[in-house]
Amino acid sequence: MIPEAMVRDVRALFLGDASGHDWYHTQRVMRMAERLARAEGADEEICLLAALLHDADDYKLTGGEPGSTVRAEALMAKYSVPARTRERVCAIIRAVSFKGKDSVRPETPEGMAVQDADRLDAIGAIGVARTFAYGGSRGRPMHDPGEVPSTDMSAEEYARHQGSSVNHFYEKLLLLRDMMNTKSAREIAAARHRVMEAFLEEFFAEWDGLR
Repeated sequence: MIPEAMVRDVRALFLGDASGHDWYHTQRVMRMAERLARAEGADEEICLLAALLHDADDYKLTGGEPGSTVRAEALMAKYSVPARTRERVCAIIRAVSFKGKDSVRPETPEGMAVQDADRLDAIGAIGVARTFAYGGSRGRPMHDPGEVPSTDMSAEEYARHQGSSVNHFYEKLLLLRDMMNTKSAREIAAARHRVMEAFLEEFFAEWDGLR
């Protein structure tokens, strides 16, 4: 069981966030990771702990180095999580993020479940909302018709990229359906992918004054 005090500590990290990486995102990832773990036979406790901590060191929020697990490690040490569990969780956290063409596929069922859970929360109706929340929080344009999507970025290029919110669909979100690791996630992703396609079709029609 995850100590309730640890949950409160993690929740406090995201107070006031308006970028789509708030506490409720973490909650959704935890619920989905648990669901996928059960369906795929992964260790539910490891999945829940990694999902809880997966954004604790996110460079987009902390300004730290990509791949850091400093906060996650400190929180687990604070609550006496065994060393082997800490290693497993940190390995999942380091692999979970989208990194353009440098994205990695986790090696364990637990890593696959958590990565899929995080990516599922980036697509569908919630994904649409989070995309524009994040773009707005970073002062990015909603859409720039003259800007061409960059679809072949390295991890470093992706971390520096400042494109429009609409381009983000083509640079990441519409790619995620085919990057899911588990059968369960692929089934969920297919429906959420269609939601985004329908949204973009309507968006461009309204943008051009056709509807």
